[in-house]
Amino acid sequence: MNGLAYQIVEELKQRILSGEIAPGEKLPGENSLVEEFGVSRTVVREAVSRLQAAGLVETFQGRGSFVLEVPERTSGLREVRSHRDVLELMDFRIGVESEAAGLAAGRRTVYQLKGIERALDEYRRIGDDPARSVEADFAFHLKVAVASGNRFYSDLIAELGPMMIMLPRTRLDPAYEMSDPDHLTRVIHEHENIHAAIKHADPESARAAMRVHLSSTRHRLQTHQPN
Repeated sequence: MNGLAYQIVEELKQRILSGEIAPGEKLPGENSLVEEFGVSRTVVREAVSRLQAAGLVETFQGRGSFVLEVPERTSGLREVRSHRDVLELMDFRIGVESEAAGLAAGRRTVYQLKGIERALDEYRRIGDDPARSVEADFAFHLKVAVASGNRFYSDLIAELGPMMIMLPRTRLDPAYEMSDPDHLTRVIHEHENIHAAIKHADPESARAAMRVHLSSTRHRLQTHQPN
């Protein structure tokens, strides 16, 4: 993601999560955002596209973008506002999702494996499309949780929703965003390793692959803390 778009996403997201812009209210118009942040319309549109992908706003042609109600089930993520909060969210995900991947390797059905494969293919196909990559990334993690065979894992990941992907992503240095080809290639490779371990029914490798994947994101967050 463009570094300027990153800054706008971060600022608007904070206004939404803090309640400064309430559910149902309209985001500042394109012209207002261009003037406020001193950027082009293209940058503003990319930022709004990111917010839309995260489920924070809905855009209506000719009317603008309106803030959506953050579901009560994700109320815990309303409080994820600082960099430290995001690091702790990643710690939580590492513990939960690593075990879910291990269980998936031992319990997944053929149908569930196909679901993981389809999610992986969709993620590869979408590439760096900022409006869709968050949803595709989340879908892969949700399919792995479903394949664990334990509804508490899948229910938990479903309740966290795409925001669990969006929040860490907006805290990353723009150089590590999905628009960076090296980053995209690395994440796809990490997803492929998780899929391969589950496919070959290797629980320990699946746990390790998921841990490496999420720990890699955490490391980038730790290294590239915002000023």
